[in-house]
Amino acid sequence: METITKTSRRDFLKLGLTAGGGLVLSFNLVDSLAAVANAGSETRAIASIDFNSYLAISPDDVITIFSPNPELGQNIKTSFPMVVAEELDADWKKVKVVQAALDVKKYERQLTGGSGAVPHSWERLRKAGATARQMLVETAAKKWNTNASTLTTSNGFVIHTDGRKFSYGSLAAEAGTLPVPTTVKLKDRKDFKLIGTAVANVDNKEMITGQPLYGLDFYREGMLHAMIQRPPSFGTKIKSVDASAAKALPGIIDVVTFKNNVAIVGKSTWEIMKARKVLLVEYEKEGNIESTTDHDKLFKELLDKPEATIRRKDGDVETAFKSAATIIKREYQCPFLSHAPMEPMNFFAHVRADGVELVGPTQTPDRARMAVAQLLSVSPDTITVELTRLGGGFGRRLQADYVVEAAELSRLINAPVKVTWSREDDMTGGTYRPAVRYRFEAALDAKGNMIGYKLRGAGINAGNSTREDNFPSGAVDNLLIESVEHQSPITTGAWRAPITNFLAFAEQAFLDEVALAAKKDPVQFRLALLDKAKQTPTGAIKYDIDRMKAVINLAADKAGWGKKKNLAQGFSVYFSHRSYVAQVAEVEMVSGNPVLKKIYAASDCGIVINLSGARQQVMGGIVDGLGHALYGQITFIEGAAEQRNFNSYRLIRYNEVPQIEVHFVDNGIDPTGLGEPALPPTGGAVANAIFKATGKRLYNQPFTLQEEMKGVKLGQKM
Repeated sequence: METITKTSRRDFLKLGLTAGGGLVLSFNLVDSLAAVANAGSETRAIASIDFNSYLAISPDDVITIFSPNPELGQNIKTSFPMVVAEELDADWKKVKVVQAALDVKKYERQLTGGSGAVPHSWERLRKAGATARQMLVETAAKKWNTNASTLTTSNGFVIHTDGRKFSYGSLAAEAGTLPVPTTVKLKDRKDFKLIGTAVANVDNKEMITGQPLYGLDFYREGMLHAMIQRPPSFGTKIKSVDASAAKALPGIIDVVTFKNNVAIVGKSTWEIMKARKVLLVEYEKEGNIESTTDHDKLFKELLDKPEATIRRKDGDVETAFKSAATIIKREYQCPFLSHAPMEPMNFFAHVRADGVELVGPTQTPDRARMAVAQLLSVSPDTITVELTRLGGGFGRRLQADYVVEAAELSRLINAPVKVTWSREDDMTGGTYRPAVRYRFEAALDAKGNMIGYKLRGAGINAGNSTREDNFPSGAVDNLLIESVEHQSPITTGAWRAPITNFLAFAEQAFLDEVALAAKKDPVQFRLALLDKAKQTPTGAIKYDIDRMKAVINLAADKAGWGKKKNLAQGFSVYFSHRSYVAQVAEVEMVSGNPVLKKIYAASDCGIVINLSGARQQVMGGIVDGLGHALYGQITFIEGAAEQRNFNSYRLIRYNEVPQIEVHFVDNGIDPTGLGEPALPPTGGAVANAIFKATGKRLYNQPFTLQEEMKGVKLGQKM
């Protein structure tokens, strides 16, 4: 049994709920306050304290959780209420969740990114449910004149030993009058009934039936529509605009030029799209204009550049390489990628004299609010942000550029407006995953031991393109990790599992080559390095050795590593966003061609809240990682992206997805995140399997453009 102490009267917030009253609980990590709603009150009284999310119990037994984090498919709107319902012993059929609007006075971490929502809120959600349960039990004990310790709870009822029971709703109002318990007992994890089971997404019905959940669905009576023409090439600016033909078309209200943009404002998106075709904008050079051929030359220069930022240095690297019996040196290249969410960027803004209203899909609502406040020179307190469900994000909606566009345009035209990007706008306007090239070097002694390791990352607007403290750092006595960067006019930003999305492939493919040169099994080679890191570490160890070993062993066991005939297996393992994932890819030779048949995945993300959602997260990460490793790229000619839509920006297709088998390590630790960690290892596992089958190594993405991939087929539905 876990115990949380030092809960005070400030640990809960008294709020009115519905006519008839009810118990309302609001919570944060430290302090909350509880009280009872006045009978007959329809108004919520908001207390002036900080909190993150709140739980409400109504007289009709409905339990509501207001979820602060944006929902973009990570299943947070289902996972959050599951945690509360578990500790509360609630009837899941009567639990609902509502998306909260932005309120930094109530919520601490109101964003979606970095696979951090559940790890951040896990304890506070449990505490909220457990505290409410205890107060309800104490209320029932008072009514029955018995000891609370003799009572039990189940499915939304407090139950007496003689079989009598009270529903939570019937107790809620009175429960709020009790002193808040100073000690709250959390369930033993072995007693979980709901957590760890498969629960359907709470928005499934609405999504299937086409209910208005997304930003693109949002409509406000009297609002205008707008689309924005941005420079077609990075490094150019507007020279002249001829909007006469566009303005003359039906439904067009105005054409507005601001900064480096031209906005067409009208009554409908369709009319605006037609007007864009006759809009005449001339551009001229502003700064550097770069092509992909320029980047190829640039990467070579950066990798050979004498100066670099040292990210980590252990031991005497120079001596280790001089004394090495064998040196392996390889380079790996990844292209720019589009985030390519199914829902293009869009946002509604209404700038008024008394405040600003913002509505739409964003991963970082407070960043959007602050950016608009800075733009308009107004107090953030005058800006409201209502969140819709996001039709994908993958890091693109961490940026606030499209929100700022909507707000600036609303101010200029003095009207409420919804700005919508086309698919081509989304694909050509940035923000992309940075292009990066890596050079790895390994030094082996005569016995095949890795005595030296070097990594240099060269990125375009990538910042630190390495993860210097990840494995195998700490497992090699002599190690050097450094980075160099080129500043480009091409806009870049976080893309799902930033940096590690490609670094994992490069590192794991390279380690396979090193293992082969050392004449060691790839799995055993990694395990031996981890054992060395645990027994005789060099420098700081900032990953969990035992957790990484556990997923390696689980994946190898489930895949029957090395035991299957007529199947080539490739292995990969990676640590990112606090979690660990190992994968085994299987390739079979069919009629002389290698066919990707199956991927096994073993994940350690701590306690799995929703088994269905967790499996989908892992499978989705694998499919995303596989598809982009095979096909994804953005290339440039004179600053302009060549890929403009899905006809040229290739995504993986359903019939190309291999069978995926997912397993979880059950170690009982608190959740550590799952939205991103499954993606990074995929490319390495597949590339290593293809090598095992064909003897050909893959060094560049997308794989399908490499000579080594000719003849390779995908999936089992061809």
